[in-house]
Formats: sequence, C-alpha cells, structure tokens
Amino acid sequence: MSTELKVCTVDPELLADLNKLRFTKESVNMCMILKIEVDTQTIKKEKTFEDVSPEDIHKELPAEEPRYVVYKYTMSHEDGRISYPLIFSFISPSGCKPELQMMYAGSKHSMVNAGGFTKVFDLRCIEEITEEWLLKQLK
Repeated sequence: MSTELKVCTVDPELLADLNKLRFTKESVNMCMILKIEVDTQTIKKEKTFEDVSPEDIHKELPAEEPRYVVYKYTMSHEDGRISYPLIFSFISPSGCKPELQMMYAGSKHSMVNAGGFTKVFDLRCIEEITEEWLLKQLK
C-alpha cells in the first residue's frame, strides 16, 4: 500500500504571528515552536516563549517528535551593533516515526518560503541547540 505525501498548509494565524515576531520592538530572545497537526495537515503554533536562551528551548521540545522552531535572537556584534536574526530550525530527533519525519521534511520548504526565513538549520539532536552552536552558525 502506498500513501501520497502531501505538503502541509501554513495556518494564516501563524503567518500573522510570525510577522508580529519579526517586527516586534522587544529586545529579548523570543521563540515559537511549530507543530504539524496531522489530521488537518496544517502547520500551527504550538508554544511561544519570551526571554529564552537556546539551551532552554530543547527543554520544551518533545524527545521523539519533529518540530519547527522559530527563534528571534538578540546578537551583540564586536563593533557594538545589535541585530535580531530570525532563525528557522527543523528538528527531527532520532527515533521519530518515519511518517512524521517525511511530513515535516516535505513541508519545510513551503514553511521557509511562507515565513521568509534566510537563516535555516536542520538538527537531529535536541541537545545541539546551544548558544555556542548558534553563534557558530550565525558567523
């Protein structure tokens, strides 16, 4: 029996929330965890956090299910400037159901395009999300 992989749609409310996050005046690290609702095949916001470090994020992620993470990071540069990159990560830990991995992987491109993300990373281990890893990726 073969099943057809369908790319999931992005919830319009999620797009509105991403715009708010992108243009917020807050100067703290902010995070959105996104989940695919399998029954409706829709990408939706699962949780939002403010003033969260990269290390705190992995405490909020399920150990055996994929997720998308959007992270607005407050980055201090050597010349004194401060920037706020908006980072998109696809996290697919080992042990995930293959069907879920395929659904998330197949929908990643449309989510990145819909959100207008330029900093995009894939991770296989939740514990990889650290400040050190993030700074290395952003250089």
